[in-house]
Amino acid sequence: HSASRTSPNLTFVPACLPPDPVEVEELQRFISNSKRLFVMTGAGISTESGIPDYRSEGVGLYARTDRRPVQHAEFVRSASARQRYWARNFVGWPQFSSHQPNTAHLVLRDWEKLGKLHWLVTQNVDALHTKAGSQRMTELHGCTHRVFCLACGDQILRSELQEQFEALNPAWKAEAFGVAPDGDVFLTDEQVRDFQVPACRKCGGILKPDVTFFGDTVSQEKVSFVHQRLAESDSMLVAGSSMQVYSGYRFALAAREKKLPIAVLNIGPTRLDHFASLKLNSRCGELLPLIV
Repeated sequence: HSASRTSPNLTFVPACLPPDPVEVEELQRFISNSKRLFVMTGAGISTESGIPDYRSEGVGLYARTDRRPVQHAEFVRSASARQRYWARNFVGWPQFSSHQPNTAHLVLRDWEKLGKLHWLVTQNVDALHTKAGSQRMTELHGCTHRVFCLACGDQILRSELQEQFEALNPAWKAEAFGVAPDGDVFLTDEQVRDFQVPACRKCGGILKPDVTFFGDTVSQEKVSFVHQRLAESDSMLVAGSSMQVYSGYRFALAAREKKLPIAVLNIGPTRLDHFASLKLNSRCGELLPLIV
């Protein structure tokens, strides 16, 4: 199986027991019975690639620090908030962009190739499903690998922006301490003060990563599109998400309304536990490859 190449990085994965053979069998039955599987993934599928999540007990960002991600309104309103965001993102980018898909991403790609997986929706912004080769996919919250202008809408690659940062800040250096889930790092205000941020090359507007920041909403168009894919599906698998964020949770509510069987694979409790047909407390990268 092509998915066994990568060894997991467990730094940010909460402790859990190995998969129970009975649970493996239950998930196998669930997947075998499904012809058009709708999969939703969250940060818990990427922790084995070395990317921390926000909410995991003991190892998530909220458990380890009092840091909170940037709010949409603050980013749009405040030049100093943007300067701080981009300085931290600039330092974190080389490491963040180099993360590779793990076994779980590769398994889901293989299910798609086999015609088992009808549609994949990820709440992650790390591009790991894309790197794995998934195509029938919606990035619900966008992707950090793309940047766009808030004024004219022009899009550029994040790697291209990195070169602009380097050109504008040839002598700027900052040692980072600690990495956050979305690729930024922790810097002091003093370190950030002299960092130069480029404007849009086409119109001079504000550049923003193509991601839904906290406090912003997913476009109605994208939500409707995902609801259509769900309507074509016959079951739902949630992998690596506590579903605390409503933008993803709404699709589980819709699946429940359609009486679709729902399986949840996540270490720790989720918002779906009381109505899921199946709840499994294992690592995605450990359990998914066992399913044939």
